[in-house]
Amino acid sequence: MPQDPEIADVAAALQLSIGLCVRQLRQMQAQGDLSLSEASALKRLDRNGLTSVTELAKAEQISVQSMGTTLRALEARGLVKRRSHPSDGRRVVLSITKSGTRMLGDKHNARAEQLAKVLLTEFSPSERRQLMIAAPLIERLAQSL
Repeated sequence: MPQDPEIADVAAALQLSIGLCVRQLRQMQAQGDLSLSEASALKRLDRNGLTSVTELAKAEQISVQSMGTTLRALEARGLVKRRSHPSDGRRVVLSITKSGTRMLGDKHNARAEQLAKVLLTEFSPSERRQLMIAAPLIERLAQSL
């Protein structure tokens, strides 16, 4: 029975392979697509609903000023909207618009289609099954970082 690989070797292999995959996915951006910071903010708004600039900045671990710049760009494109907080009219909150939701869906679908095409043409059924088994483990790893 083979020995367990050294933890450092597993970490290095995952860092290399996941990093390469992420870089390739980022290069799939289409003309007019979202920047990484815009996509991240939009995804967070989609998941969490009404949120303030400060709350988003804290969640993304960036300055309020940087988040404000990102959100102004999204707002100019009609992907997010500002309004008064439902229970405290002095506060301003942001939410994703229908156009923003559609943009996220289109972006997700385009990348998923490209991945599916590569999986179908470059990987055997057995390899696809192995990737399906590994996917939840990689997700859990990412959430634990």
